[in-house]
Amino acid sequence: MNQMLQEPEVQSPPQTVEMSHVPDVPERPPAPMHPRFVKPQRIAFVQSSWHRDVVEECRIAFLEEIEARHITRAQVDLFEVPGSFEIPLHAQLLAKTRRYTAIVAAGLVVDGGIYRHEFVADTVIKALMDVQLKTEVPVFSAVLTPQQFHESAVHHDFFRKHFVIKGIEVAEACANTLHSLERLRGQVAAGIGG
Repeated sequence: MNQMLQEPEVQSPPQTVEMSHVPDVPERPPAPMHPRFVKPQRIAFVQSSWHRDVVEECRIAFLEEIEARHITRAQVDLFEVPGSFEIPLHAQLLAKTRRYTAIVAAGLVVDGGIYRHEFVADTVIKALMDVQLKTEVPVFSAVLTPQQFHESAVHHDFFRKHFVIKGIEVAEACANTLHSLERLRGQVAAGIGG
């Protein structure tokens, strides 16, 4: 039979609280320390202009987070294309320049009633994957396809906030992948690979 041992309750004397004493505000935890890169990094950020006011929140959050991860704003080149459908070709041409160590795509694909937005989203994501596999330049997607998007202030506000989260997440994924690839390429160059 298992029994839990319990400490006997100890009654502490009542404490008086002074109204003039304000409790100490806890300090914020220190910002996380992110590793630095061995080699310089350069990123292309390709954004669709369709629903620019929503999608730009991703770019703004991405730039703030990537700087916290030791890639300065000056190391990120910004490109804008009309819509998400145009992002993959732009990404492929940028990857072929060999100027960029990563490419980030941001866009919003909504159901416009004329075509199935799932078709556009699937096509864009598959094409971005093809670009990274053919060029060995990592491509990150913040191209979103919401189930419901209506031209209303509530939806615009919701998705603006959601794109902030996606901007932070894509910056984290980008930096972590670049660190991983930097280590892997160093191992391959040293002949350590399996």
